[in-house]
Amino acid sequence: MPSLRVAVCRNAACASLFALAAVAPALAQDDKLPPISIGAGVQTSFTHTSPEDGDGSDHFDLNSVRLYVSGSATKNIKFMFNTEYDGSNNKVGVLDAAAQLSFSDKFNVWVGRFLPPSDRANLYGPYYSHHWAVYTDGVQDGYPFVATGRDNGAMYWGQFGKVKVSGGAFDGSSATGGGDDTLLTAGRIQIDFWDPEPGYYLNGTFYGDKNILAIGAAGQLQGSDKKAWNVDFLLEKKVTGGGAVSVEAEYAKYSKLGGYDARYGTDDGGYVLGSYLFPHLAGPGRFEVLGKFAAARFRDGAASSLLNPDYNQKTTELNLNYVIKQFNARVMMFYKDTRFDAVKTNFKQVGVGLQVQI
Repeated sequence: MPSLRVAVCRNAACASLFALAAVAPALAQDDKLPPISIGAGVQTSFTHTSPEDGDGSDHFDLNSVRLYVSGSATKNIKFMFNTEYDGSNNKVGVLDAAAQLSFSDKFNVWVGRFLPPSDRANLYGPYYSHHWAVYTDGVQDGYPFVATGRDNGAMYWGQFGKVKVSGGAFDGSSATGGGDDTLLTAGRIQIDFWDPEPGYYLNGTFYGDKNILAIGAAGQLQGSDKKAWNVDFLLEKKVTGGGAVSVEAEYAKYSKLGGYDARYGTDDGGYVLGSYLFPHLAGPGRFEVLGKFAAARFRDGAASSLLNPDYNQKTTELNLNYVIKQFNARVMMFYKDTRFDAVKTNFKQVGVGLQVQI
C-alpha cells in the first residue's frame, strides 16, 4: 500500500506539472511585455581649423558611435543601457545604465547613471541638438558630469500636463573629479505653453512636428558654496507645407561647480539660436539655415590674476543643414568663429558633419 500511495502522489505531481506547463504560456501571454529595443547612431565629420596665429589643419573624424538598448522587466520596471565610442580618446564607455520605475506620467524614479536635471542642451545631447558644434560656446551644458553629461545617482521626475518637474541626488565625487564627496543635488522645472513635450529627455528641435513655447529653469548645488543654474527657452512654430521657424536661448552661470575652464571659479554667459526649415522638399530632404551667437565670461581665476586673467569668449556659428529624416539622417555644413579677448587663441572652423541613427 505505501508504494501505491507513492505512485498516486507521483502521478498527481506529474499531472500538476503538466497542467502548470499548459497554463504558463497563457499567463505569460496575458502579461506580454514590449520587445527589447536596440538602436545605434554615428556622427562623423570633416573639419578644417584655422588658428589666428598658426597653420591650419584638416581632419576626418569619427566623432561618436552609440549603441542603445532598452527593455522591460515588468509593466512598471524598465532598464536602459547605452554605450558610446568617443572618437576624441578612441575608447568605448558607459553612457546610461539605469533602472527605471514608471508608474504613471506623474511618478517616475530612475536609479543608476543618466542625464541629471540640467539645461535643455544637456537633456537633448549631441544627437538631438539643433546645430553641429554643440557644447563649444562656454555656456551650454557646463554642469559637472562623470561621463558625457551623465551622473550616478537617483532621481524623481513627473509630467503634469504641460508642466514637467524633476529632482534628485547624485554622487559628487565622481561628477567633480574626486575633489569633493558631498552629494550633489539637482532640480529642474519646465512649462510648455503650447504643445507638451512628453518624456524626460528633450529635443533641440522638432523639425515642424510641434508648435513649442517652452521655458525651463534648472540648478545644481554641492555643499553651501558650489552652485550652477540656468534658464532656457525654445520657441518653434510650424510653417505651412512642413517647414518651421525656431528660436532657442539660454543663460547659465557656474559658480565653483562645473564650467568650461577649471582654472576659473565663475563661468557665465548666454546664447541665442535661430533657424528656418524650408517647407519644400529638395530631393529626399529639406534644407535648413541656422545661426547662433554666444558670449561667455570667465572670472575668478585660480592663483595670481597675472597667470589666469579674466577673459571673454564669443562664438558665432552658421549651419546649412540638409534634413533627410530628422535626427536619423541629416547632413550639417558648418562654419564657426571662436574669439577670445585674452588667454586663448582665436580660431575658425569650417566643415561638414553626417549623422545617421537606426
